[in-house]
Amino acid sequence: MKTSQRAKYGRHDRRREAGALMTDLMVGLAIFSLAILPLSLSFAKEMQLVRAHYWRGLALGIVDGEMEILAAGEWRAFADGQIAYAVHAPAATNLPPGTFQLTKSGRQLRLEWKPDERKGVGAVVREVRVK
Repeated sequence: MKTSQRAKYGRHDRRREAGALMTDLMVGLAIFSLAILPLSLSFAKEMQLVRAHYWRGLALGIVDGEMEILAAGEWRAFADGQIAYAVHAPAATNLPPGTFQLTKSGRQLRLEWKPDERKGVGAVVREVRVK
C-alpha cells in the first residue's frame, strides 16, 4: 500500500473511533440524566415539605404568643363574636397570605390562622377559657 492510502485509512479509523467515543458519551449522559431526574424531583418535594413545616411552626408560634397576650387580659377589649384579628408579631410577614380570626363567646376564646391557599399548611387553632 502507498503511504497516502495508509493515511487515508488511518483517518477513517480515527473518525470511527471518535464517533464511537461520542456515542458512548451520549449514552453515558442519558443514563446519568435518568438517574439524576428522580433525585432532583425528590429534592424539590422536600423543599416544599420543609417550607410547609416552617410556615406551620411560625403560625403556631404567633398564635400561641397572641393567645397568651389575650389570656393575660387583652380579651376584655373585644366584643363577643368573630373578629378579624391583627397580630403584633413582625414574623407574620413570613407567612403565606392568610387571615387571623378571633372568636369570643363569653370567656371562651378561639384564635386561628387560616391560609388563603392550602400549600401543605392547614389552619392553626388555639382555644382557651379565661378565668
